[in-house]
Amino acid sequence: MTEKMSDKPLTDIAFSSFDLQPALLAGLESAGFTRCTPIQALTLPISLSGRDVAGQAQTGTGKTLAFLVTLVNRLMTKPALANRGPADPRAMILAPTRELAIQIHKDAEKFCGALGFKFALIYGGVDYDKQRAQLTSGCDVIIATPGRLIDYVRQGVVHLHACEVCILDEADRMFDLGFIKDLRFLLRKLPRREERQTLMFSATLSHRVLELAYEHMNEPEKVIVETETITASRVRQVVYFPSNEEKLPLLIGLLSRTDANRTMVFVNTKAWVERVGRALEKAGYRVGVLSGDVPQKKRQSLLARFQRAELEILVATDVAARGLHIDAVSHVYNFDLPFDAEDYVHRIGRTARLGLEGDAISFACEIYAQSLPEIEAYIEQKIPVEPVTAELLQPIPRAPRAPVVNADGEAAESIADIFREARAEALASGRGPKTGGGRGGPGGSRSGPGGPRRSEGERRPPRRDDRAAAGAASSTPRPPRDPNAPPRPPRDPNAAPRPPRDANGSPRARVEGDSARAPRADNAAPAASKVTARIPSPPANAAPQSVSKESFLKRFARQVKSMVAPSKS
Repeated sequence: MTEKMSDKPLTDIAFSSFDLQPALLAGLESAGFTRCTPIQALTLPISLSGRDVAGQAQTGTGKTLAFLVTLVNRLMTKPALANRGPADPRAMILAPTRELAIQIHKDAEKFCGALGFKFALIYGGVDYDKQRAQLTSGCDVIIATPGRLIDYVRQGVVHLHACEVCILDEADRMFDLGFIKDLRFLLRKLPRREERQTLMFSATLSHRVLELAYEHMNEPEKVIVETETITASRVRQVVYFPSNEEKLPLLIGLLSRTDANRTMVFVNTKAWVERVGRALEKAGYRVGVLSGDVPQKKRQSLLARFQRAELEILVATDVAARGLHIDAVSHVYNFDLPFDAEDYVHRIGRTARLGLEGDAISFACEIYAQSLPEIEAYIEQKIPVEPVTAELLQPIPRAPRAPVVNADGEAAESIADIFREARAEALASGRGPKTGGGRGGPGGSRSGPGGPRRSEGERRPPRRDDRAAAGAASSTPRPPRDPNAPPRPPRDPNAAPRPPRDANGSPRARVEGDSARAPRADNAAPAASKVTARIPSPPANAAPQSVSKESFLKRFARQVKSMVAPSKS
């Protein structure tokens, strides 16, 4: 089922037109939800009848409320499965990121908190024992990320055999992040797909995702809410082409020319989150950061402060681009263009939500400009280009802002404090960078079992090459060549090879069959770590050996010929 969505964010269909439980309907009205969005109006008639749904709609159109209404109404109208234990959950909601799981739990408590259902929020990074106690005491609905939930399932803390509803939110992102094996593991722990209801929602549903998802769904109905453009029509998009060195000045210059109280800046790497955050803080802005390097509790507190308008700007990686609903975000900056065109849609979807307007400004720099053609092809429109002028690179002076204080009346921590605390926590937990370096272990030492480590300041013993160089330097140097002397005649290539010379420079006769060097003199020190074999001297009565006048190649050829020639009988 596919429907074109109009410019209006809400339809004329009210929640009261569906067969919902009175307590649920009262909770929706008390939370301010009276009319349906297009995705809700299309989904609820199918999902309330118990059928599976795969829904696709733009970010910020109410997909979360669509599956929460379906879930809660089913739990209120239908009995639990017969094999359900007292502590077993009846439903499972999976989200790809911690932030999205927290957002879903917050929405569920907002309009379902008074209905008597227990929601367990399970995600990694914090409160392992506390979450374990939640599952042990029992709950009705699990809202979780796959990794932490799998830990509890394998330990036998929670059993999913009685989950009659399974919901996958932002399903394409879960598959893209490599959760395919985790999802299959969890879905195998659920009842058969004919005995449960499965709902899947996302802003984008590729054929690969649908093919994999249909393996675990029971004849799902595909619901798509389309628009004339993939991105929201109320988002004003523009792109600049700065150099790498101009990006930070351009960002600060544009921010100084807009009166925006809530702005999100997206970057591609965690290192640039800290760098951009520090630059904006130095320019006088109240800044928060969201990245994988920031501890989970700190991320939650910074996100809450941004939602309360205590922070003006939130610098984040794509971890914050999916599923988060933050009211009144007026500007979204793509400091780095994303690698994936779908991520661009999710990023700018943080603004112009539920009928509001917003601006999306992107920087196509020397590194990430190659992503722009793919993005424009995906959204099926050309993004307007604005020039980078010298005026824009100069920020307009701002009036000093009052510093933000915490509950204790102290100044809020800076970006440097946040990342200093994050690194200290990572080192304390063993997740920090390894100290030292080198192939020999910490500190770069290569001393192993072959010998002790030299003390500080001790010089290494001279190497063999050093000794040879020293010996050459101590010998009598060769006299310089007279520049007036006639040039040496070229060597005849047919001439016999020069005989080897002894230590005094005299020609040394080479004895045929003698392939070893002369023995070392008695007073010569043996080389370190080298074993030498002493060659016995010939007996006194031995007959004198003749000197071979054949070259080495001739003798070598004769030996080879004698080995390969057939013997004569």
